[in-house]
Amino acid sequence: MAWVENEHKLGDFLRARRAATTPADVGLPESGARRVTGLRRDEVALLAGMSVDYYKRMEQGRERNPSEQVLRALAAALRLDDVATAHLYRLGLPVFEGATALTEVAPELRRLMDGMRDMPAFIVGVAQDILAANALARELYSGFARYDNLLCMIFLDPFAREFYADWDRAARIAVGNLRASSSQFPGDERIEQVVGRLSVRSPVFADLWARYEIRPRTREYEKRFHHSHVGTLSLHFEALAVTSAPGQHLSVYTAEPGSSAEDALILLRRLAADKADVLRAEQRSSSD
Repeated sequence: MAWVENEHKLGDFLRARRAATTPADVGLPESGARRVTGLRRDEVALLAGMSVDYYKRMEQGRERNPSEQVLRALAAALRLDDVATAHLYRLGLPVFEGATALTEVAPELRRLMDGMRDMPAFIVGVAQDILAANALARELYSGFARYDNLLCMIFLDPFAREFYADWDRAARIAVGNLRASSSQFPGDERIEQVVGRLSVRSPVFADLWARYEIRPRTREYEKRFHHSHVGTLSLHFEALAVTSAPGQHLSVYTAEPGSSAEDALILLRRLAADKADVLRAEQRSSSD
């Protein structure tokens, strides 16, 4: 059965972002003890230029169709960036319709990925499923029991805390990526399946998911991994949106020329080649 979030998604989002915004963030004085984390409802209402009662109804799900002007005022009051503002509009304006994600990897894209022999490259779907990967990427992630979904690997495989040099950061980024996908593809069945599974099995995921932090999958200047055979790697990350296949990204890791990470990738490539040779030998033996 697919996971179904609380139907009051707009109210959930507003509460989460209000809790994450401090008075200092919006130029309000922070005096005395506060009974809430972040801003109070009356403070948000004041900043957005609306009545407290109206804002309260929005958070409680009793007002689900605010005007574009109201949403614009709330985005400014909560200091939302462009991505979070777009998500707010999708929740508040029914005219915003999501695209349909594709899971089939085009042969041309697969050839491009396989041709990147000097760098780990893989194709990620809307719910962070690994749709395809080249030999170097499979070798980089070889310590995991399964190489199938980045979120499940991070939150359900104990090896993840050894593999990621900064597991907390990796976890936050991965959940933010999924939030961005859920905003772009509302109601996507695969996203709901992944959210449902992880919400039940990982309290850490459930807590991060409830924060409504939205981080599109684009780039990070450095990712650090601990590989059991080649040691620590510091790699540059790029995620390129596949325009012909909504929801897919081609993810690529590169190393600084002359760095220890470049040497480590060379070793990984040799390991991958050795495994391929063994597999071919086994296949020849079984066919004889």
